[in-house]
Amino acid sequence: MSFSSPASVLEVELRPDRPPVLRVEASADATGWAAEHRETLRARVAEHGAVLVRGLGLREPEQISAVFTELAGPLMPEREAFAPRESYGPGLYSSTAWPANQPMCMHHELSYALKVPGLLLFACPTAPAEGGATAVADAEAVLNALPAELTERFEREGWLLTRSYNDEIGASLAESFGTDDRETVENYCRAHAIEFAWQPDGGLRTRQRRCAVVRHPVTGRRCWFNQIAFLNEWTLAPEVREYLVDEYGADGLPFNTLFGDGAPIGEEVVQLLNETYEAHTQREPWQSGDLMLVDNIRTAHSREAFTGDRQVLVAMAEPQRLAEYGPTPKGIRR
Repeated sequence: MSFSSPASVLEVELRPDRPPVLRVEASADATGWAAEHRETLRARVAEHGAVLVRGLGLREPEQISAVFTELAGPLMPEREAFAPRESYGPGLYSSTAWPANQPMCMHHELSYALKVPGLLLFACPTAPAEGGATAVADAEAVLNALPAELTERFEREGWLLTRSYNDEIGASLAESFGTDDRETVENYCRAHAIEFAWQPDGGLRTRQRRCAVVRHPVTGRRCWFNQIAFLNEWTLAPEVREYLVDEYGADGLPFNTLFGDGAPIGEEVVQLLNETYEAHTQREPWQSGDLMLVDNIRTAHSREAFTGDRQVLVAMAEPQRLAEYGPTPKGIRR
């Protein structure tokens, strides 16, 4: 058996409210289809920023890993994770552990790292009963829609991410850095422009400044590329934020974001960012077996609240060092 496509050029269905969708006829050889159509599919991703492929029937991790590798080449190991994932093999992970009733707002994966994935690959072996879409938003359009005064400040100063690692909330040291050896963690932080301080209880606090606006390494277009809203305290559900502040203090939150000069980001700014993302969001509910490719620099993504079982596997590929393509806030080493 083999797959057939709507046309040899892989024409996609375009609607303003959803990501481009490519439909193929189901068959047994998803890996063979990926190898045959890799270049054309990747061209569609470059053209549109994201493509959802429907009909491949992806189910098993081994099959998904093979398809991902055919489409993207070597898969990246994740470092600096903010929440736990389950590993399904080299470079293949579960979606981030996050409460099903709480959405994950728009963000770009690992935008706080010096080396970021240029491409994200998602597969959905089991679709949820309701909700749970991996929605997308065009980062250039979001940048252009935001107030110039705000984006110019972030472009000038960058943004700060603060993290407090502990054994209760978020990713542990081992999950984030691949080890809990202090010397290895410290060496990683020094090599990646991350300030760090060990706490009396053995926890670790870090602080890193990153670019908020970058130029796409292929197109050169300016993109709103960060996790300013997603990792900010004001995006948390009010009861969750209140609990975390009471438990860990305002300076000890598992993660928070600040202006590049260290000033707090107000609730109204975070609300504006999330409202702007929503105005540019495209969503399509997952169906079991779906595949989705996302240009991580051009396109933000989110995960919506859901009910029922939901299994989505993810991989990252094509690492990019974006400090080479955008402004360099003070404190970032090239």
